[in-house]
Amino acid sequence: MSEQYKTRIEEHAFTEKLHACQQHVNDRLMAAFSSLPFLNSPLGAAMQHGAVLGGKRLRPFLIYSVGEMFGLPKKSLDAAAIALECIHAYSLIHDDLPAMDNDDLRRGQPTCHIKFGEDHAILAGDALQSLAFEILATQDMPDVALSDRLAMIAELAGASGFAGMCGGQSLDLEAEGKQIDLASLEQIHRHKTGALIRAAARMGAYGAGRRGREVLPLLDQYTQAIGLAFQVHDDILDVIGNTEIIGKRQGNDQQLGKSTYPALLGLEQAQKKARDLHEEAIAALTALEKLSYNTTTLKELAGFIIERNS
Repeated sequence: MSEQYKTRIEEHAFTEKLHACQQHVNDRLMAAFSSLPFLNSPLGAAMQHGAVLGGKRLRPFLIYSVGEMFGLPKKSLDAAAIALECIHAYSLIHDDLPAMDNDDLRRGQPTCHIKFGEDHAILAGDALQSLAFEILATQDMPDVALSDRLAMIAELAGASGFAGMCGGQSLDLEAEGKQIDLASLEQIHRHKTGALIRAAARMGAYGAGRRGREVLPLLDQYTQAIGLAFQVHDDILDVIGNTEIIGKRQGNDQQLGKSTYPALLGLEQAQKKARDLHEEAIAALTALEKLSYNTTTLKELAGFIIERNS
């Protein structure tokens, strides 16, 4: 079997695994929504639009993949995965608002405020944030100790707030229309995008208790690299991507006057930056393999992040 053919088989297998995770997460999200009162109200519809309409589900996939490394079943991590995806969905709804990025497309569909109005979009984001912590605090998590559940709650809260995603979004808004250096750009994205990616791996590891906590430094090294690589590649797609494929307006960052990796480094050097970050991620996984952990899925995820077209 040629190496090229073997690579295509492996890529297909990873894609199937990712699609299966997407369906699983969508099913769990709909199950969570089905228990809500007034589900058919404008607010309920706006929440579902923001959370269930598409999405790669990379953060839940990362939670499950880390759990898989420790032999944890999906049912032990469903609450963590769905909670994190609710936080991610809320952040996108608010990120798209006219006061923020003023986007009219998300995942190839009208953004939440375009479809339901700014008032219901704001409320949908607020409600998804609350729902995330309700799920994480109350849903069944077989084989996960209470202390580890509390660690997950604290991790998600920290990654979502001032020291994480919200802080990064604020820095991003302050940088609009200004020339910033590479260090400042990385600080923005390590908070805005990287914090939830780091939290995903950590939440998966907390599910394994002591064993998971022992390898947090290596998981942090891995997620720090793929989190930044994700944003670098997003910036690249904003330059070379197709609006119909990426699901949002191509060139929007440039129109908003945002500093991006291609703008600061040039397109070729930005692409090299993404590849270098991929190598850093693989180095962390190699160290995990020396501890007898199977990191195949995490390696595939790192490759997918810098090769995706949307």
